[in-house]
Amino acid sequence: MREKNSVEIQKWLELIRADKVGPTTFAKLLKHFGSVDVALGASVAELAKVDGVGFKTAEKITATRNKFDSAAELDLADKLNVWLINLDDKRYPVLLKRIYDPPPVLYIKGSLTSSDNLGIAIVGSRRCSLYGQQQSSRFAHLLASAGFTILSGLARGIDTAAHRGALSAEGRTIAVQGCGLANIFPPENKKLFELVSQSGACISELPLGYEPMSENFPQRNRIIAGLSLGTIVIESALRSGALITARAALDSNREVMAVPGKIDSPLSKGTHMLIKQGARLIESVEDVMEALGYIGEQLNEHTKSSADAADEKFQTPLFDVSQLNLSENERMIYDSLTGEPQHIEQVISAVDLAVGNINACLISLRLKGLIKQLPGSSFLKN
Repeated sequence: MREKNSVEIQKWLELIRADKVGPTTFAKLLKHFGSVDVALGASVAELAKVDGVGFKTAEKITATRNKFDSAAELDLADKLNVWLINLDDKRYPVLLKRIYDPPPVLYIKGSLTSSDNLGIAIVGSRRCSLYGQQQSSRFAHLLASAGFTILSGLARGIDTAAHRGALSAEGRTIAVQGCGLANIFPPENKKLFELVSQSGACISELPLGYEPMSENFPQRNRIIAGLSLGTIVIESALRSGALITARAALDSNREVMAVPGKIDSPLSKGTHMLIKQGARLIESVEDVMEALGYIGEQLNEHTKSSADAADEKFQTPLFDVSQLNLSENERMIYDSLTGEPQHIEQVISAVDLAVGNINACLISLRLKGLIKQLPGSSFLKN
């Protein structure tokens, strides 16, 4: 069943679709006037007083803020089973809200859950090798199996392999399009688009009818990075959209990881450059877990400090353990742990499971960010 649109979404559409109003200007208008409604009714002189707007931009805004047919857009969204949320909606993704220029409005076909805050982006070249496809599918499958949501851009090559890898694990995956959701790009991914929307979501910040144009994709890439705790780059030339996603991840203080390739392959030049510049070299899912450890700790500390300050915006935790798809064995082991370190022998004594099953569950719980391993084979809850 399709979710309901955000309150006053029609007014938000009218303002964001006005000429010269992008995410950054929108944020300035909202901060200055206090509400979208007041901003829509502001005069040219009032708009010109907003920091960074000026008289010419103010004229453009007032002349075009009623140009977009938001009623028709919402009717089409209803027919396409697409729902829209704005930045003030509690359902808006927590991680995306924290980037420099979050989209004021998101179009969503599918569902969003709290477990999507455990997101990993997998991106790379459209013209990729078989090795690249295999690694993309492999990492997506293993990470999705461990409870992570896989994010990518539905493009040919690495993106497609990532979405399919997550689907093969019956996990969640989110595709961020560089066009409106009334279009599917590339067209051959129509079936994949439907599968992704059924097991996760297809997302865009663009009007439904927008065609896929090259200038849209860099902005799209910041959303992929913004929805993720970290970004894995698999096969990227020196000029590649994947590198734009990696830079966006760095700008948002998210982890950047890269899978090494053949040293003589042009498709590996970009990924190897990232590694030289400090990106984490990834060979296994364990490497991913270790790379995310620091970020996970910082996010947990941030949530706690925000709650102490009674900041309502950050009181909701990034993910709820009860929302994760834990097996009975994983739940048993998780419940046996506390905030104090316990040696693996203590865990073995506390649960009635084979040692092999316990080790497998401990790895899975670590990948999900629920527990931490200390030197000497000791474990504790995060």
